[in-house]
Amino acid sequence: MVIARSYESNKTRGVYKMAEEGIRLVIGLGNPGPKYVSTRHNVGYRFVDALAARNGGQFRIENKFYGLLCRLLISGRDLRLLKPMTFMNRSGQSVAAVVRYFDIAPEQILIAHDELDLPVGTLRLKQGGGHAGHNGLRDIISALATRDFWRLRIGIDHPEDRLEVVNYVLRPASRDDEERIRDALDQAEQCLSEALVGEFQRAMNQLHSRPASGGQNAMPLS
Repeated sequence: MVIARSYESNKTRGVYKMAEEGIRLVIGLGNPGPKYVSTRHNVGYRFVDALAARNGGQFRIENKFYGLLCRLLISGRDLRLLKPMTFMNRSGQSVAAVVRYFDIAPEQILIAHDELDLPVGTLRLKQGGGHAGHNGLRDIISALATRDFWRLRIGIDHPEDRLEVVNYVLRPASRDDEERIRDALDQAEQCLSEALVGEFQRAMNQLHSRPASGGQNAMPLS
């Protein structure tokens, strides 16, 4: 199985070499269907939709991948975009199918997803880590048997009442928050070219230097 190769350690020379090759697959997480289009949980979908639109690409249904796939050529790099159509908590089924078929290393994967623990419109790029309760990430980690993929964390803030998280993420953002999210998605697109060629530190410097938008319930960043 392709995904079972020795990806567990980030310390090997081979893994660093793979990472230097840059991103080959960008996955936007979300839920399929019209009722979820504008929800906070679907900002990952929106990110890859914007990438496809800006670069003249089109998503096509790929049943063997349980999702929609788009192929782009950006800055001379071959890139695929994926929108799993399995619903959020089964995202790993779609991601694993694509990763196996195209023989893509975890370090060449970027997953765009909503992040409750960041102020609205704040962007963070990181490699590895846990799922922090995000069901899409949880399922992908299980399916790939690794956490070594890259994540683009798109801040949506969190509700005052933690018991309202499910309802919160499945509702559209307020008008002000929507403006912050749109701006963040635009900024993230502009930095993607750095990640495509393996310049992750430069991409992080650009994204992380953006001032936090500061949602109403924003938590301080560590």
